[in-house]
Amino acid sequence: MSTPSHEVDSSVPHSARVWDYWLGGKENYPADREMGDQIAQVMPSIIDMARHDRGFLRRTVGHMVEKEGIRQFLDIGTGLPTQDNTHEVAQRVAPECKVVYVDNDPLVLAHAHALLTGSPEGVTNYLHADLNDPEGILDGARRTLDLTRPVAVMLLGIVHFIPDLDEARAITGTLMDACPPGSFLAVSHATDAADGEPMRRAVEDWNAGGAKPPLTLRSPEQIATLFEGLEVLEPGVVSTSRWRPDPDPFGEAPLVGHWCALARKAS
Repeated sequence: MSTPSHEVDSSVPHSARVWDYWLGGKENYPADREMGDQIAQVMPSIIDMARHDRGFLRRTVGHMVEKEGIRQFLDIGTGLPTQDNTHEVAQRVAPECKVVYVDNDPLVLAHAHALLTGSPEGVTNYLHADLNDPEGILDGARRTLDLTRPVAVMLLGIVHFIPDLDEARAITGTLMDACPPGSFLAVSHATDAADGEPMRRAVEDWNAGGAKPPLTLRSPEQIATLFEGLEVLEPGVVSTSRWRPDPDPFGEAPLVGHWCALARKAS
């Protein structure tokens, strides 16, 4: 496999930069904003989806640190730095946590210093690599993480960029096979289960517009197969807005177009 390019192509929208735009960030280009606006016109809930995905990260990392004793995180498909990055959530609870971020977008590489300002007791590192090369990711992660001890593998908004489901399952399997019992896998993944046709049209616009990489929607049942052999924690495979949500006086949050789950590798 070729090494990920370190050159930024500002003329073609990229998932990390469009996501940054939806979250109110500033590290994006006109092509990213144009694509983000185009998709939001087709499916206005896309912005809420981005925010609920960030909420899932915050809640699941908090759970793993506070309740499960996890102190090591491998966050693949990091995206551009924003509020409540994995190391910030984890190290607020346990400053000694170690986090390795992985992304293949050169703009993320350029801003990686913002991801490396963790607590002095812990460690944060960045690896410029691609999910299609899980062995390479693991080799790089071993320079920071002790893979004989439990690790949380974070794959938020990234597996849907692997078009073949069997390949996606093989990649997650390779990553989890390298981790010991007591490790966790967290995934969020695009689906049309919440928004139906608007979501399908949004993805068609994304892929037709040359955005990198192309995206594949999957059903909740297909997403569930990514966790085969693992113990899926309650409430199972659900919308990111419904995964152990914070109390809301206005009632249950609406479904959004990312489904998610957290699973444990049993002993």
